[in-house]
Amino acid sequence: MITHNSVEIYTADFCGFCNRALQLLKSRDIKYTQYDVTLDRKGREAMSSRAGGKTSVPQIFINNIHIGGSDELIEIALNGNLDHLLNC
Repeated sequence: MITHNSVEIYTADFCGFCNRALQLLKSRDIKYTQYDVTLDRKGREAMSSRAGGKTSVPQIFINNIHIGGSDELIEIALNGNLDHLLNC
């Protein structure tokens, strides 16, 4: 199990892309902190500020580096960069 990293994911209820990203993290046994911003305006504003103005969910950060959404997470998982980021 990978535990020496910081993975944060901002999600919302009923978000298929969020569920897809969470499933990838779970399938690799990667621990993460999840922030549900469904009804949390201040949380969504904080997410948007960290994510360079992006307002869509999920927004994913690994070791304080903004990854993007689920498509970007899957892309870096497929090209091997996810393991590299987790070990930084």
